[in-house]
Amino acid sequence: MALVQINHFSNALEKMSSLAVIVPEGPGPFAAVYQLHGLSDDHSAWHRRTSIERYADRHGIVVAMPDGARSFYCNAKGSATGRYEDHILETVALVDRMFRTIPSASARGIGGLSMGGYGAMKVGLKHPRTFGSIAAHSACMDMKAYHRDRVFPELPSIYGTRFPASEDVFALSRARARARTSKQRIRIDCGVDDFLIEHNRSLHRHLDRLGIAHEYEEFPGAHSWEYWDAHIDQALHFHVAAFASATGPKSPRGALRRR
Repeated sequence: MALVQINHFSNALEKMSSLAVIVPEGPGPFAAVYQLHGLSDDHSAWHRRTSIERYADRHGIVVAMPDGARSFYCNAKGSATGRYEDHILETVALVDRMFRTIPSASARGIGGLSMGGYGAMKVGLKHPRTFGSIAAHSACMDMKAYHRDRVFPELPSIYGTRFPASEDVFALSRARARARTSKQRIRIDCGVDDFLIEHNRSLHRHLDRLGIAHEYEEFPGAHSWEYWDAHIDQALHFHVAAFASATGPKSPRGALRRR
């Protein structure tokens, strides 16, 4: 296993950006998970604060961790951040070029925590042909309310004066339910003492009402690295099971590994 640190020019952001990639040993090709960080962190947070390297090695998958700044992984309406949704998509293309990854949604997942959990849900739901599975920890799901209440000063510059339906995971879920075409697998978890627990319960109920199959779990814990370190392996296992379900018994390494 190797941890590769990449500094690269992002066409979407029109500046340099950073990316960390965990790469397993072996010839591949490998399934890949794109793991998004939270508001106060950067691309290094997941591999510094959790045992994700050890878990990725066990599952035999590539894990790519891009830098999302404080963007909420959106294509900003103003000048606050940049085109970070597009940046995630160009990161996928970069990883597929540089590493032995399987260039298919059936072997590609997206996940994240807090801001990154929202980003994973939003970007994943908008791009089912890119990501076949979505896993969100402790996510700030109701960004429409956060925008309305100006919880963070940069939100008007990111979203504009009116919160767009294209950035609302509740609206995106409704659109998915109407389309009835996506085979994406979805997992949501949150700590019962997390200040975002009601955001996650609300989306869980919303998905149930829409008839969208998903996994939802609550565990003891708060909005903390202790919680995310304890549950990231479950999320990776979820992705690997989704890859195996999508690709069948002759899948490459990384699609059939079990804990």
